Amino acid sequence: MNPAPSVIIFSVLSGMGFGLLGWLGAGVVRPAGLAAFLWWGLGYGLAVAGLLAATFHLGNPRNAIRAFSQWRTSWLSREAWASVAGLVVLSPVALSDWLGLGWPRLPGLIGAALALFTVITTAMIYTQIKAVPRWHHWITPVTFLTFALTGGAILAGQHLVAAVLSVALSFVLLAGWRIGDGQFARAGATLGKATGLDRIGAVSVFELPHTGGNYLTREMIHVVGRKHAQKLRFLALGLAGVLPAILMALLPQGWVVSALAATSHLAGAFAARWLFFAEAEHVVGLYYGAHRG
Repeated sequence: MNPAPSVIIFSVLSGMGFGLLGWLGAGVVRPAGLAAFLWWGLGYGLAVAGLLAATFHLGNPRNAIRAFSQWRTSWLSREAWASVAGLVVLSPVALSDWLGLGWPRLPGLIGAALALFTVITTAMIYTQIKAVPRWHHWITPVTFLTFALTGGAILAGQHLVAAVLSVALSFVLLAGWRIGDGQFARAGATLGKATGLDRIGAVSVFELPHTGGNYLTREMIHVVGRKHAQKLRFLALGLAGVLPAILMALLPQGWVVSALAATSHLAGAFAARWLFFAEAEHVVGLYYGAHRG
């Protein structure tokens, strides 16, 4: 599929932001004064910036408010409610840490759960799509959640935890690529099955449905070269998982190391998320000769 920059920015920044808010809300890190203002501000800033970026992918951003109306059936709507609820519930905890008010931290635990649930709802938007076999697997929400926890732990300065999670993320990425590469074939989607003509023999595309480009060819069909994909996978694995693990495990604790690890992880996350969309194969591509079958 076509990797839309707004969706990539949204999912990466909001995931990292909600991951940090989860660690802060759970009380793993309890900053005070200016440190609390900066830490909570960073979490809120990343989360809100990501959510705002998502509106640029809408045909009419003013219709974003309508996303809240379909919570019974839409994971997008559930994401909207969970994100707002999490940000609101966590606000008194952030204020208490900043001003030293000593308020109860129970809302922080609830907010932390909502923050992580928001990440899961984001992942489920893609996981539920059967027409994209690479996404339609349990590894998708696991990947999104691991990215959020890892990025949040790095920003929270939890060196040992971040190192362990970075290693775990590396294995999750490898598992995701291995599983995803075979998902389209395992789904059994072919042009013959789509047309009902498979019982009389192999079906192939004689002529494309359109003489020019259209929405489907622009958005749903994107072919990334294998060599190009392998290079990006190596880059994503190294920057998002391996390098942060080394930095957080072997170097002295401090904000400089955390900043270096966070920068590396963020760059790797963008590369991995670009691949997440670029390598996704929509079954509609069968009608355009993009897949064999």
